Amino acid sequence: MRIIDCHVHLNHYDGAPFKSLEERVQNLVNTMHASAVDSAIVLTSYVVNEDRPSLTKILEATKKHDNIAVVAGYSMDNHTDEDIRFYKDCLKDGRIKGLKLYCGYEHYYPYDKRYQRIYDMCIEYDVPAMFHTGDTFSARGKVRYSHPLNIDDVAVDNPSLKIVMCHLGNPWILDCQEVIYKNKNVYADISGFVVGEFTHSYEEFMADKIIELLNYAGEPRYLLYGTDWPISNMESYLKFVAGLDISEHARELLMYRNAESLFKI
Repeated sequence: MRIIDCHVHLNHYDGAPFKSLEERVQNLVNTMHASAVDSAIVLTSYVVNEDRPSLTKILEATKKHDNIAVVAGYSMDNHTDEDIRFYKDCLKDGRIKGLKLYCGYEHYYPYDKRYQRIYDMCIEYDVPAMFHTGDTFSARGKVRYSHPLNIDDVAVDNPSLKIVMCHLGNPWILDCQEVIYKNKNVYADISGFVVGEFTHSYEEFMADKIIELLNYAGEPRYLLYGTDWPISNMESYLKFVAGLDISEHARELLMYRNAESLFKI
C-alpha cells in the first residue's frame, strides 16, 4: 500500500541535530525511506528566518526529489503583494500544491475577510487551503483563533474551496468532526498528535477518537494521513495507524487515496 505523508516540515526546531536545510532534506529522505513512505508534502512556515526557510529555498532544496511536494505557508503580516504574485505563479505551474494558514500562531480568525484573496487563488487553481487547528506547539499561540468551529464559516462562505483542517482540531475533535460531517468540502489530517512518539495509552486514547469520528462522519473520504514530522516520529505514527480497527478500503483512503486526489500527486 502506498503511503503519502501530507504534513511534514523542514524547519529547524530547538534541539534538532540537523542545522542546514540540505541536511534536513536528506534527513527527511532517509526517514521516508526507512519508514517506506512513498511521498511527503512539506509545509513552509508563516515566517522566514534562519530556522524557517523561505518557499524559494525549499523549492530549490527539494526540486530533485520527485516524491516531495510543497505547500506554501501564508502570513497576513509577513507576506507582501509581490509574495502573493509569486505564489500565484507557483500555483499556475504546479510548483506548490496548496496554501496553508497558521491560525492560532497568527492572531487572526480564518474567516477574516483579508484572507479571501488566498481562498480565491486556491479555488482558481483547484488546490486545498490548509489551516492549523487545535492546540499550538508554541505557548504564544492563541487557541481561540485555531478552534475548528471557525472553519465552518470559511467552508459555508466558500463552498468550492477545498479545506484541510490540520491536526483534527485536537483537542476539539468532536467539533472538528461536526464541521467535516456538515461541509463536504472539508478534509482533515491526523498529524501532530504527539511530540516525539506515542505511548501505548495515548495510542489507545487517540484511536478511540478517530473511530468515533468515522462512526459519526461516515466513510473517510475526508481523512488524510500526516505526521507533523520532525515534531512527531514517522515510525511511531505508522505503528499507531496500523493499530486502527478500520477496513482495508478505509485504510487506503486514509493512507494515500484521499491525498493523491486532493493534492494531485
